[in-house]
Amino acid sequence: MASSPPQNSRSSVEAFRSRDFRRYQLARVMAILGAEAQAVAVAWQIYSITHRAIDLGYTGLALFLPGLIFLLPAGHAADRFDRRHVILICYSLQMLCTTALVLLACRGSQSILPIYAVLFVIGSGRAFSGPASSALIPHLVPEEHFVNAVTWGGAIFQLANITGPALGGLLFTLPLGARLREAGLEGAGIVYLFTLTTLAWYVTLVSTLHVRPGRMEHRALSLEVMLAGFKYVRRASMLLGSFSLDLFVVLLGGATALMPIFAHDILHQGPRGLGLLRAAPAMGAITMSLVMARFPMRKRAGRWLFVCVTIFGAFTIVFGLSRSLWLSLAALAIAGAADTISVIIRGSILQLATPPAMRGRVSAVNSLFIGASNELGEFESGLTAQWWGAVRATVIGGLGSLAVAGIWSVAFPGLRKADELTAESLRAQIDSEGQWNSEQ
Repeated sequence: MASSPPQNSRSSVEAFRSRDFRRYQLARVMAILGAEAQAVAVAWQIYSITHRAIDLGYTGLALFLPGLIFLLPAGHAADRFDRRHVILICYSLQMLCTTALVLLACRGSQSILPIYAVLFVIGSGRAFSGPASSALIPHLVPEEHFVNAVTWGGAIFQLANITGPALGGLLFTLPLGARLREAGLEGAGIVYLFTLTTLAWYVTLVSTLHVRPGRMEHRALSLEVMLAGFKYVRRASMLLGSFSLDLFVVLLGGATALMPIFAHDILHQGPRGLGLLRAAPAMGAITMSLVMARFPMRKRAGRWLFVCVTIFGAFTIVFGLSRSLWLSLAALAIAGAADTISVIIRGSILQLATPPAMRGRVSAVNSLFIGASNELGEFESGLTAQWWGAVRATVIGGLGSLAVAGIWSVAFPGLRKADELTAESLRAQIDSEGQWNSEQ
């Protein structure tokens, strides 16, 4: 990787000089810890009830559909209203949803339909908060510190991803007193209470941010205004290639939804083993994030993107074939390290190559691709595992990721040729290719 040492001793942590950035990242830690712990509890609870892989896939579908339904209004809301207010409303809604999960756990319900209904509402909140959160980040730090902010944001995200699943598995199996057990709070119930607490902290911290981005889009609501993000992405092949690459690689190669099956049936582990599997990619990712914060990428970002996607696909195959817990954890960690480089590159391209007034709508388009790759990918994984078995589905998915990396490197030369991760360089490349004229 082309890199050079920081120019001064503080350059690797410049983003943290911003008060709002520090508070927002602390808020994200709390929210991600709760969300990841909750995801482990929901997956284990549903699989314990039905023992069907397809039902794990439906959890992803329930989270994805709202992003598809509310795509246009979510992007418009992120540009039309104060992005901080949009985030606060959405996470308050998620607090209500987690409260509903607590009540379902206390009742000892053996029906999974109410859980899917709650997940759908959670997905609706995420559909609006995702674009607003993504578009808020450039307001928290100076532009010259943005890549550093993305890198540290990824590291913090993965740190929470390491702790969250493991904590979820630990809380799920935590021995509790007789009164708490009688109230139905053991297992999933205690995990959901923990998530509710973390969401409350998130809302509190975000409400203290000083930044007030205000209204970025001043034109009246119209179909043309809402579709502007799609038009920009369609004309900027660098963005289209970046979004679609993530979509198909994670759609095919993601094995997160199948981890309860690997933990229970293949590696013969319990909820704690599931927590370790969920945390392993994050362990590799945070390690790589810290390396990149110290030695940031300077040149040839596009080429490194495709190299990392190839590594991700290869080690997904290794995970699918492994029968050893430690080999599985190592494969997931390496895949996570490669993926975090890809995330930093794609996240920087998304925000730096997009005009500020359109970041909400373009981020909404990206959220659709991310939702399709993650939540819809979980549905695809569950469906193919139901047909072929978890091992075969994971191996075939890894091979598919390798094929996508090769095809996309040819189909999107602009993405492959992306060099410096700066707004000036990326927008100049888009303009030079005649893909977008900001004055039109």
